[in-house]
Amino acid sequence: MIVNPAIVALIGGSLLTVGFAVYAYAWGIRIVRHWDLASGSEEQLGLERRTHLISTIMAYLLSFEIFSLFLFVYTADYLHPMFVGAMCAAGSLHVNDYGYPTLVVKIASVLVCGVWLIVNRCDSQAEDYPLIRFKYRLLVVVTVLVITAALLQFGYFKGLKAHVITSCCGVLFSSDARSVAGTVAALPPSAMRVVFFACLALQVRLCIHLLVTGRGGRLLGWISLTGFVVAILSVIAWISPYYYELPTHHCPFDLLQAYYGYVGYPLYLGIFGTAIFGMGIGVLDRFRKIRSLAAIVPVLQRRYAWLSLGASLLTIAIAVYPMLFSDFRLG
Repeated sequence: MIVNPAIVALIGGSLLTVGFAVYAYAWGIRIVRHWDLASGSEEQLGLERRTHLISTIMAYLLSFEIFSLFLFVYTADYLHPMFVGAMCAAGSLHVNDYGYPTLVVKIASVLVCGVWLIVNRCDSQAEDYPLIRFKYRLLVVVTVLVITAALLQFGYFKGLKAHVITSCCGVLFSSDARSVAGTVAALPPSAMRVVFFACLALQVRLCIHLLVTGRGGRLLGWISLTGFVVAILSVIAWISPYYYELPTHHCPFDLLQAYYGYVGYPLYLGIFGTAIFGMGIGVLDRFRKIRSLAAIVPVLQRRYAWLSLGASLLTIAIAVYPMLFSDFRLG
């Protein structure tokens, strides 16, 4: 195992997150079973105090989980000189069988954690906590993902050994590679550009529609989830080659390096922001008819619509920039 401050921080943060997630899950089961706001019993008062504590703690820990995804990728990229053949995080994550599964589970965890934080924000603004049972059931999914990510991450770091021979991103994300990454890299760039901009244009249109009319939140949620998948595929299929100005270079990790101005960080922040805020709007839409949330949900939806709209425009701007200011053409 390679000892590095970032690795220690990631493992320590994961242990802390898992510990509090399990603690919150255990209390969540009790809250779901025994919550009764109409009761003035000592047990109910204790549950109310406990849910305030749990919500505050989980908000901070789940925020760290979101931050840890970028720290994990940054750490993998930082470690790549230690492995023969690795040129960026793509090679580092390929060193053992835990690297890419950890990344996938962390991405799923970030999306669900983001939605949980939005639901918790909405629930905490109502006096009768109408979403208390829903958010603690959702916390079960969060807990499973957080534990799985922590175990996979520990297995990845534990299995790291210096000077291991691995593959570079040019091999892993080659259109000739017989793998999932190779299949994505071989997607037709022209078709993927059309799908990418169509999804983002629809998301922008739905955000504006919600801001004007207050409707369309549920559809926006589904489109945001679909758009997230399309955006990740597009980064590999055509956005990355535009920044590298090489039609055969499809690595989604080199964008995070200084040579390309760290453009990957704002790009991925835009992609994740668009997805999380849009999905959050969709989840909140199902609670609009609850009396205590009738005035709260529309306000929050509009706020998140502005954030999703801003993230969408950021993503579009970064994707379009090399197409407008470069002589390189793809497809």
